[in-house]
Amino acid sequence: MEKETLTGRDLEASVLLKAAQKLFEARHRLASEKDVSALDEALRYNQRIWTLFQSELGEPTNPLPQPIKENLLALIGFIDRRTFALMSDPSPARIDVLIEINRNIASGLQARSGPVLAQETSG
Repeated sequence: MEKETLTGRDLEASVLLKAAQKLFEARHRLASEKDVSALDEALRYNQRIWTLFQSELGEPTNPLPQPIKENLLALIGFIDRRTFALMSDPSPARIDVLIEINRNIASGLQARSGPVLAQETSG
């Protein structure tokens, strides 16, 4: 059995969806059981991902146009602020925006990688 290896945008989308799922499950546990341990783990995982993205944006070889980099850095700033706010004052409803950001960015990454993959495999 061959193991599928994800690269590039598909890998980024996959880790964002994993983070969204962790946040979603943590939201449920916080709302139903008042358990913050899952939220703490999910927030730290999500923060690590976005810190890596931030680091990649700062690389001189990053091919993204400057306006996109600036928009992503502003988004990362918002994610950081929301993460720290949730760490100090956990609230299920305030988690939703992080889940939606991750899902939306992942969706965009998947949409952009789809045609490229189709071209590579059809040739």
